[in-house]
Amino acid sequence: MRRIKQFLKAMRIEQREHKSSFIVFTILRLSVILVMVRQLFNGNYESVFLCLLTLLLLIGPSIAQITLRVELPTTLEIIIFLFVYAAEILGEIHQFYTAIPYWDTILHTLNGFLAAAIGFSLVELLNRNQKLVFQLSPFFTVLVALCFSMTVGVLWEFFEFTMDMVFGLDMQKDTVIHSISSVLLETGGSGIPYKINGISEVYINGEPLGVGGYLDIGLIDTMADLFVNFVGAVVFAVFGYRYAKHRDKADPIQRFIPIQKDTDKDYLLAVREGDKDAETGLTVHVHEEKERLQ
Repeated sequence: MRRIKQFLKAMRIEQREHKSSFIVFTILRLSVILVMVRQLFNGNYESVFLCLLTLLLLIGPSIAQITLRVELPTTLEIIIFLFVYAAEILGEIHQFYTAIPYWDTILHTLNGFLAAAIGFSLVELLNRNQKLVFQLSPFFTVLVALCFSMTVGVLWEFFEFTMDMVFGLDMQKDTVIHSISSVLLETGGSGIPYKINGISEVYINGEPLGVGGYLDIGLIDTMADLFVNFVGAVVFAVFGYRYAKHRDKADPIQRFIPIQKDTDKDYLLAVREGDKDAETGLTVHVHEEKERLQ
């Protein structure tokens, strides 16, 4: 219990370190709470769960900075806050994914960029670790960042697929298409795909589907998400390579790269040492008081 209290105290200090990001965090958190209350009154418990998940994700950067002892640049921290809010509250609850064209595409592209920045940072931290005996070149640094970003993207698609299959959701959004090509439709055994073009309607059990074409259930959406994730990762890789090669301190890409915390900003350590000093001081005071009474 004591360690939990110390962790929570350190997290509060961490959240208030950067004034601008704390303001954004506070506004978004209040907005999420208001949305959650409204959804609770409406009996939409799935949206209530999404709001609780969003509140947890919003404190994720602070938890990461404390436990991993890294410093997130203010720009990166604010973008992460806005990304979480845009994906969960605007995208899922307010249906921006279907109401606004390319909303999902924009978020997945941004995710590729941010994940590459985090992957780049991990390699940078390892390169600066004196206990390790290897040093990656700028090219391999950005290559690892690119692979890290794509791995995160693939794992997310695994998660969406699992949620759709197990819980019957539609996280992998369907796409209306007007042509299909499949070897399953070819009856001659040649193995050549049979093509159907100009599909304007599909009937299920004698009833029209009503979407104006054939439904691709998730494949096109998944591949498009992975492609734009790759685009975002490549964009970061280009700028990350330039930074890794020249180490220009004025390079704006540094606003997206987490760095190792300085000792004076290790707030969890500071809180623990402060409690220890307070206890030591109290013990000395009690001992002196006993001696005085005797």
